[in-house]
Amino acid sequence: MSSAVLRAALQWRLWLAAITVVVSCALLTTLMALVHTVYFDRTGLPDVAPFLRFELPSTGRIQDERGELLVEMALQYRRVLRYQEIPPVLQNAILSAEDKNFFTHSGVDYGALVRVLGKTARRSLGGRRLVLSQGGSTVTQQLVRGYFLPDLVRDENEDVLVRHSFLSRLMSGAVGATATNKLLRKVEEMRLSFWLETELARRLGSRRRAKEEILARYASLVYLGNGRYGFEAASQYYFGRPLASFTEEDAPLAAFLAGMTKSPSEAARSAQGLDRPGRRHNEILALMARNGFLSAEQVGRFQVVRVRTVAPRLVKTEAPAIVESALIELAALSGQDGATVGLISVPALVMGRIHVTSTADLRIQRIVNLALESGLGLFEGRHRKSRGEIQGSVVVLRNSDAAILAEAGGREVFRDRPGSYGDFNRARDSRRQPGSAMKPFVYLAALRRGALTLDELVPDEPVSVDMGEGKAARPISNYDGEFKGLLPLRQALAESRNAVAIWIVNQVGIRAVLETASSLGIQTPLVPNSSTALGASEVTLVELANAYRAIASGLAAEPHVLGEVLDSSGRMLWKWSATPRTIDMPLALIQEGLRGVVRLPSGTAHSLSMCRQFPIQVMGKTGTTSGYRDALFVGSTYGPGGITVAVRIGYDGNQELGQRETGTRAALPIFREIVGNVYRDELAGPIPRFPSAIERGIDTFLASQAASAAASAIASSLTDSPGALPRAPAAVALTLRAETPD
Repeated sequence: MSSAVLRAALQWRLWLAAITVVVSCALLTTLMALVHTVYFDRTGLPDVAPFLRFELPSTGRIQDERGELLVEMALQYRRVLRYQEIPPVLQNAILSAEDKNFFTHSGVDYGALVRVLGKTARRSLGGRRLVLSQGGSTVTQQLVRGYFLPDLVRDENEDVLVRHSFLSRLMSGAVGATATNKLLRKVEEMRLSFWLETELARRLGSRRRAKEEILARYASLVYLGNGRYGFEAASQYYFGRPLASFTEEDAPLAAFLAGMTKSPSEAARSAQGLDRPGRRHNEILALMARNGFLSAEQVGRFQVVRVRTVAPRLVKTEAPAIVESALIELAALSGQDGATVGLISVPALVMGRIHVTSTADLRIQRIVNLALESGLGLFEGRHRKSRGEIQGSVVVLRNSDAAILAEAGGREVFRDRPGSYGDFNRARDSRRQPGSAMKPFVYLAALRRGALTLDELVPDEPVSVDMGEGKAARPISNYDGEFKGLLPLRQALAESRNAVAIWIVNQVGIRAVLETASSLGIQTPLVPNSSTALGASEVTLVELANAYRAIASGLAAEPHVLGEVLDSSGRMLWKWSATPRTIDMPLALIQEGLRGVVRLPSGTAHSLSMCRQFPIQVMGKTGTTSGYRDALFVGSTYGPGGITVAVRIGYDGNQELGQRETGTRAALPIFREIVGNVYRDELAGPIPRFPSAIERGIDTFLASQAASAAASAIASSLTDSPGALPRAPAAVALTLRAETPD
C-alpha cells in the first residue's frame, strides 16, 4: 500500500475520532445540562401555595334549605377528592394503568423512561426523523403537566420554538422545532416532578404524605370526557354512583374509569350503552392481577362483565326560577361587604369556590310544579287550542321573613322544551295587571282612616272613572252586570264589587291607596288614577305575593331566596340576617275582610270553604284582569307562622283566556292543591288558625244575614197578604270624607 493511501486512511481516522470526540462532548454536555436542569436548577419555580390549596375550577352547588341539591354549576364539572376518599379498588386500577411504582420512585420512573426512549429510537430510525413515543410519564409527571404546564403543552405542537436558548436552537436545527418543544417540555416536567415531591415531603412531614396528596390531586385533575374532571365527577356521570360506594367487586368500573385517561374523548363517545369491556379495560384488569391486586379467578370473571353506563343526563333543575333568582341575588350581593370582595360572586360559584344554600324547599317546589301543570291541564281541557301555549307562575313565601319557599316562573315544558334557569321568569320579571287582587289595598287605605267598619253600608251603584285629560270617563260595571245598592263593606270586598272600590277611591284619594300599597311591599310605580283600584297598573307576582304576606303577618320584609353562602370547605361567608319590621296598620280588619272572601257564601273564593278535602283556614283574593287576560289568586294562612301563595295564569301574548276564565275558575284550584298538599305533608309547620275575634266577627255577620233573610221572607209573606205592615225604609250609607282631597 502506498504512503499516500496510508496517509489518507490515517487522516480519515483522525477526522472520525475528532468528530466522535466532538459529538461525545456535545452529548455529554447536553446530558450534564439536562441533569443539572432536572436535579439542581431551582430557578423560576411556580408558587406551591396555590397547589397546596388546590384551587382548581370545581363544581358550585345551589341547594335548598335542607341541603337537597337544586343544581350544579361549573366551567369544569369536578369534585376535589381527598386521598381517603379514593376507594382502594380505584387506587389499584389507576396505579396499575399509569404508574405501578408510584409509591417508590421520586417523581420519574427510570425503567419506564428507558422503555420509552428505546421505542422513540426505533420509530425515529424507521422514519428518519425524531418521533417521540407517548407513555412513560408517572402520575406526578402527569399532574405537573396538567396543573403547572398547560400553556407549554398547548403550544408545543407549533412549528416554532416555545422557549429560545442556545441549546434549544441547536436542538431545533437537528430534530426540528416541534420535537425540540416536546423534549424541553418533558425535561421541565421531570424537573418540576422532582421538585414537587421533595417540596411536598418537606412541607407535609413525610414522603408518604406527599405521595398521597399527589395521587389525590391527580384523581381530581384528570379529564375523563363530557366535561367531567376527576374520578368522582366521572363516576357520578357515567354510572350515577359516588366513589364511596365502590368495593372490590366494582373492579370493572374502576378499570373502565382508569382506562379513560389515555383518550378521554374517544372513550366518552363509546361509553354510552357499552355492552362488553374494551381492550384497554381488560388490559388494566390483567395488570391489576399482575400487581397482586386481583386474583386470576377475579380477573377471569371481571373481564366478561358487561359495564353498563347510565343514559346521558341534561344539566337541569326542578326549580329553574329559584336558581335564576339565587344568581340574581348573588350578583347583587357581590362586593357589598369589603371583606368578601371576590369571594362572593357568580364566577366564584361557577368555579366551585362557594356554595349557596337557598331558602327554597324542594319538596314544596315539587308540589308547586305538579299543581301548576295540573291546573294548566284543566284549562287546556276547556280550551283545546291553548294546549302547550298557556302559561302560569307561582310564588310561595314564608310569612315570617318573606323567604321564597318555591317559585315557578313558567311551566316545566313549554313549546316542547324543558324549562331552564335562563328562561323568562314570569313570577319575578313579568309585570302584569293584578285585576281585583289590587282591591285589598284600596279597602285598607279606607280602614286606616278609621271612618269605616267592615259592616258599614257602602253604595254599589253606577259610577264612572276619569281616564285622564282629553279622554272620556269610562263607566264601571261589576262582573255580574248588576248593582246591588247599599251593602256591607265586607260583602262588597268578598264579592269583588268594582263600583264600591271606585267609590272608596273617590273618598280617600288614589294617593292614599298608592301609599298603602307601597308600605306593604309594592315597589313598581303605580299609575295615580282611579283605574289602579281595579288593577289597571302592572306589578310582578312576587311583589303582589309579598304585599299579601305583609297583611297576613303584620311584618314588612324583602322577598329573598338567598339564605347562606359557604366557601368550598363549608365555612360561612354570608347569611341572610335582615330583621322584619312591624307594620303600623289596622290589619285585623282587612284580615277579617279577606277571610270573608273565603267564608261568605257570596265570596269569590267560597269554594275553598265548601271543599271537605281542604280543612285549612285561609284568606285571600281573586283577580281577573280586563278582557279575561289574566286570572289570579293570592292567599295566605294566618300570621308569621303561615305561608302565602300567589298564582297567575295567562298567555305570554296577552290574549284573552276566554269567557268566565276568572281567578276563581283558573287560578284558585292551583292554590288549593298547593296549600292542601303542603300542609298535608307537614312542610310548613302546623296549620295556623285565625284569631277567634276574626272568626267570631264573620260568624256574627253570617248570623245577622241569616236573620235578615228570615225577616225579609216573613215581611214578604206579609206583604203578599191583606193588612200587611209596610216595609222599613232602607238604611242610609255614611259618606266617608277624604282628609286630603285628591
